[in-house]
Amino acid sequence: MWAHSGKVAVAGVGYSPLERRSGKSLAALTVQACDAALTDAGLIRADLDGIATSPTMPRYGGKKGVDEGIDVVTPWYLSDLLGISGHVAWTGSTNSMVTQSLIDGALAIAAGLCHHVIVYRALHVPDGRYVNFDTVHAVGTDQYLAPYGFNMPPAWAAIVMRRYFELYGYERADFARYIADNRANAQLNPNAFWRGKPIAPEDYLNARMIADPMSILDCDIPVDGCCALILTSTDRARDLRQPPALLTGFAASTRHGAGGTPMNLEDMWEGARETAGRLWTTTGLSPADMSTAQLYDGFSPLVLTWLEGMGFCKQGEALAFLRKGHGTLTGCLPINTGGGALGEGRLHGMTQLAEAVMQVTDRAGERQVPGAHHALATISNGLVKSTAFIFSRDD
Repeated sequence: MWAHSGKVAVAGVGYSPLERRSGKSLAALTVQACDAALTDAGLIRADLDGIATSPTMPRYGGKKGVDEGIDVVTPWYLSDLLGISGHVAWTGSTNSMVTQSLIDGALAIAAGLCHHVIVYRALHVPDGRYVNFDTVHAVGTDQYLAPYGFNMPPAWAAIVMRRYFELYGYERADFARYIADNRANAQLNPNAFWRGKPIAPEDYLNARMIADPMSILDCDIPVDGCCALILTSTDRARDLRQPPALLTGFAASTRHGAGGTPMNLEDMWEGARETAGRLWTTTGLSPADMSTAQLYDGFSPLVLTWLEGMGFCKQGEALAFLRKGHGTLTGCLPINTGGGALGEGRLHGMTQLAEAVMQVTDRAGERQVPGAHHALATISNGLVKSTAFIFSRDD
């Protein structure tokens, strides 16, 4: 059992608008989300003494943008924007997913380094295309992958989906209900990019193909925007504006593809299983204790590997589970109740974390799972390490 289980809590959640090429600077969107999180918690900027994020800009091929306030917003830059430079006692910045920032922030609170830490992820849609190679020469592992178009995440996810289909006899039509159900959840989420744009299973089957069998509707939607969470001790959180979401525990796996290549289906299963074993052991909980599961869905097949790897379904049965509607708001395990990254927008895991917090604090509105006590949030499981968190109601 983690020594600090239940002693660290999320006390506030804040969003900027999530839009496509909004015309607003990433700096402005980040400040907007952070101020919203502070207001949600009943705090002011001067209360912050810790800042953590993963500021890297996703782009495959070509040069990644590094301009402060435009391409990235580092903790040091944010402290200047918020006018608290010199007051902040601790900052954390990682090239991994933002989940490492949440872990670091929680440990900083538990160790007494900080009283209030803001964890945020800010992303924008870059000019041009994500896969934007500026050279005809490939080096390293790319020299073996790029000639076959295997140089972008949708292609990596496509081979996972294809292998899953072939192993267990599924086809794209079996995924159609889940994709439509997930978009229906987004209609109930005021922060979701796709709010106001429901889809039917037929829309999924007719969607533009990106990397067969992956269509555009199997991919999360890149957005300009930011989400922020306020971490503090549970004792302090109980005196703030919102009910706290207790961090019961977390676990991770460092499994990755061989030789720097993307993970295959078997790697993803194993990464999720390793994470699950550590999470259930260190928290004393089990899949049966989860009221809802917020599963990382940068690409739709990841939901399958998380469901099976975490022990909610037997191997090969996750898609049948979703096809029967068991993951809907009225199903036995409501999944991605706010629409996930597919419905809300690409925030590299913040979608799952924020929604888990909202569920266990009874603040999810029309999409609230009645009596949600424990919420699972999982991140990645494909490109970088798999991570899972459990947030719990403060009884």
